[in-house]
Amino acid sequence: MSTLHQFDYIFAIGTIFAFLDAWNIGANDVANSFATSVASRSLSMKQAMGIASVCELSGALLVGARVTDTIRTKVISTKLYEDDPSVLMLGMMCAIIGSATYLTIATKFSMPVSTTHSIMGGVIGVGIAASGPSGINWGFKGVSQVFAAWAIAPGIAGGFGAIIFLITKYGVMRRNNPVYKAFVMVPVYFFVTSFLLTLLICWKGGSAKIDLTDVQAAWVSVVVGVVVAILVATFFIPFLYRRIIKDDWELKIWEIIKGPLLLRRPEPATRPEGVTAGNIPDFYAGHLTAEELEAKRAGEDHVVSQDVEKSAIHSVTAKAHSSDSDIAPVESVHSVTPIPERQLSIPKKQPPPGAWYTPAVAFWWVKHAFFHGVEQDVVTQKSHKDFLSGDIEKVHATGEHYDNRAEYTYSFLQIMTASTASFAHGANDISNAIGPYTAIYFIWSTGDISSKVPVPLWILAFGGMSIILGLWTYGYNIMRALGNKITLHSPSRGFSMELGAALTVILATKLALPVSTTQCITGATVGVGLCNGTWRTINWRMVAWIYMGWIITLPVAGLISGCLMGIILNAPRWGNGV
Repeated sequence: MSTLHQFDYIFAIGTIFAFLDAWNIGANDVANSFATSVASRSLSMKQAMGIASVCELSGALLVGARVTDTIRTKVISTKLYEDDPSVLMLGMMCAIIGSATYLTIATKFSMPVSTTHSIMGGVIGVGIAASGPSGINWGFKGVSQVFAAWAIAPGIAGGFGAIIFLITKYGVMRRNNPVYKAFVMVPVYFFVTSFLLTLLICWKGGSAKIDLTDVQAAWVSVVVGVVVAILVATFFIPFLYRRIIKDDWELKIWEIIKGPLLLRRPEPATRPEGVTAGNIPDFYAGHLTAEELEAKRAGEDHVVSQDVEKSAIHSVTAKAHSSDSDIAPVESVHSVTPIPERQLSIPKKQPPPGAWYTPAVAFWWVKHAFFHGVEQDVVTQKSHKDFLSGDIEKVHATGEHYDNRAEYTYSFLQIMTASTASFAHGANDISNAIGPYTAIYFIWSTGDISSKVPVPLWILAFGGMSIILGLWTYGYNIMRALGNKITLHSPSRGFSMELGAALTVILATKLALPVSTTQCITGATVGVGLCNGTWRTINWRMVAWIYMGWIITLPVAGLISGCLMGIILNAPRWGNGV
């Protein structure tokens, strides 16, 4: 039963804009976890949407914070509003409106922005409108950290991503027989990834459910990493050997449980004509090399045959002969599978005949509105060019192409990093949407103010489902921006980017620095891209556009929220709740 029933309209408006804010977090922020996976073809859009939905909702409901700060990011004090809780309730409504409005605009214009900084800007604007600048914590533990994060987070993530990729590049991809080198490194990488991402969950994702000391968290993470590495070496590596080396096209995914028994499996039968089951995807389909692009632009019809592709792979791997003489070269006994391009925003079929309000037609449009987001092309840029894309083909042509079979092994690592990062995101960042809304609900239902308030399970579910809906319907827009619009992606590159971003988040968590996952993945993308050895491998137009979005996030969201707060607070008869 509501205590402040005269402010029912604030609760209703807050509910609407909390949904919009969470929808935008799904469309803008969740793409951080899966943009590189989709851009590198490790996952299809449908696969990414399905995994993200499960991970985000599980993180929110299972280990999401059951208690949230009444004032998000602690930039203003609740003591200022103890005499009139309705003012705080109004302020949280205005903060949500400002954040949701700005995020809607930013998402529309393909700006991957920080949703944390957006709601923080809204709260700052509200605080200034209600009590003046003196009511804001401008110190390093408050607003100043945001400005520091603009430079710190991308730089550190870029450094981590570059180091990881350089180890992969020179330790695996450029070695003779990179597939065998990948087989050796995959369990090691799974150990490192499992260890780091378990720390991420212990320290960042599950603060309300997981109460471990640093030493205990480290030991738990080591145990998890060792167990995962043993399972991978025992069951996954034999599966990859049969799939990649033996071209076992009859091998089913469930047979991974057979583990070492797969090594005793008879030689595969001859692949029938036209059967593509079990083929390795072509992770570089649609991305031309510098020579191919030059030939294309010279007016030549350039079709890459299997022999040309093999010779290109061998020209790369031939750079390191001396250290690999113990292993005989392994030829690819099957072709990669090209992935067909799809056009943008074109329905698979026309709606059934009849008026729009008839059940059949209405259902078709509802289904199209929800599923059209997974039918988008976020890999190639040929069908979607704009000012921010620039000469994206030339940018991609600077990237080195590696053995698709070796890249295939990294696609599974990339799926793991993306999934766990998404789980941690759902556990932690859902509070950006439901934190202020929970404050509105708590004040509306009790009439009291508290620095900490409990979060009902239904609010967590409401926020989680809203995030998923935003991801499904409009997440592709930011995935395009963070994907191949910045630099060339492949599974080995994408894995390095995601692990570099995760390392930065872990470091920032221990140092209590409020970094943005958007800034981390963007910095890691640039850092890995620069490992190609030239600054031309980065689309600096898109990077500048993203950086501008970071800078204007806080002031724009603050202006919208602050102006709205000031207008309503100074309106006649506000105190009567009308």
